[in-house]
Amino acid sequence: MSTKHDLRDTIGHVMMVGLEGTTITPLERAWLKLIRPSGIILFRRNIESARQVIELLREATSIIGRPLLRAVDMEGGAVDRLRDLLGPMPAPAEVYGTHNPDLFFRHGQLIGKACHLTGFNVTFAPVLDLALLESIPVMKSRVVSARPTDVVHYASAFLAGLAEQEVFGCGKHFPGIGGGTLDSHISTPVIERSWAQMWKEDLVPYRDLAHALPMVMISHAAYPAVTKRSVPASISQHWIGHVLRKRIGYRGLVISDDMEMGGILTQCEIGEAAVLTIAAGMDMIEICRDPALILGAYEALLHKAETEGDFRRTLKAAARRVQDWSDRYVLAQTQTLRTPSAPRIERIKAEITKFRELCT
Repeated sequence: MSTKHDLRDTIGHVMMVGLEGTTITPLERAWLKLIRPSGIILFRRNIESARQVIELLREATSIIGRPLLRAVDMEGGAVDRLRDLLGPMPAPAEVYGTHNPDLFFRHGQLIGKACHLTGFNVTFAPVLDLALLESIPVMKSRVVSARPTDVVHYASAFLAGLAEQEVFGCGKHFPGIGGGTLDSHISTPVIERSWAQMWKEDLVPYRDLAHALPMVMISHAAYPAVTKRSVPASISQHWIGHVLRKRIGYRGLVISDDMEMGGILTQCEIGEAAVLTIAAGMDMIEICRDPALILGAYEALLHKAETEGDFRRTLKAAARRVQDWSDRYVLAQTQTLRTPSAPRIERIKAEITKFRELCT
């Protein structure tokens, strides 16, 4: 029988959390020590200098007391959390527009360098969604092509560039939001694409890159033509357990999109969402800012695990998958958090500037 301490540690393994500012507050220190999450994600609000970011990540690691996934959203273009620090990185569409595979690789390599410089070992990129007409007003330059083979071509080189820098990529947003018209930050996109369309088009990047993707992020979009229900993929056993794990055979880490987004919280409250997503086969839950939501999810998972044996076993299986993944990738997990020198920062800024010129 698991003790409450064991269960608390188990729940920490399946959580990735965000922080409010550029330093850790006393309140954050308290709940980080309680929860001991396996991952931290930072945003532009958390980043003001390379030294400050390194110190923030070093302190979080010390409080939590185990190697961390240290994540940031670095796609380039509109989603570029290090823009203010290192200068703007070209968007995926701009890089793909060169039709030069060497530059696809270079894109991943430079993003990897930028992440490594500032202490991150995970970037939530590349975007694998198709550039379909429906989603262009929302996705814009984040997507590279409507052709799945083009997406695979870009993403495989990008991932190789990241890997060279010992930074993990994450394919998103499974099973594909190219057919969506709404921003899932606000509400749940309902995508009316058939199973045949999804399998032959949207899912091709995941099928072809299954062995190259360290992580996959699950969207909050719903696909009623496939599931016959308007249930977000992030809490759908069909999409996570059946399609991604069984049909595609994916064996890497599966993480939710931010559980603070309207795409999920318009459907259910945070505690229910956390329980449903773990029950559906998710490995890690990402909650990017609000400590009330972080603690609400944590307590809901604890209560469910204490009262239901089947859920407790499912939760423990997810935690084991996170631990096994961390053990397998121990090199980057234990990357030393060293403050970069000013000349090194300037070199990378110059490389980004030159690369930007090549892509325009």
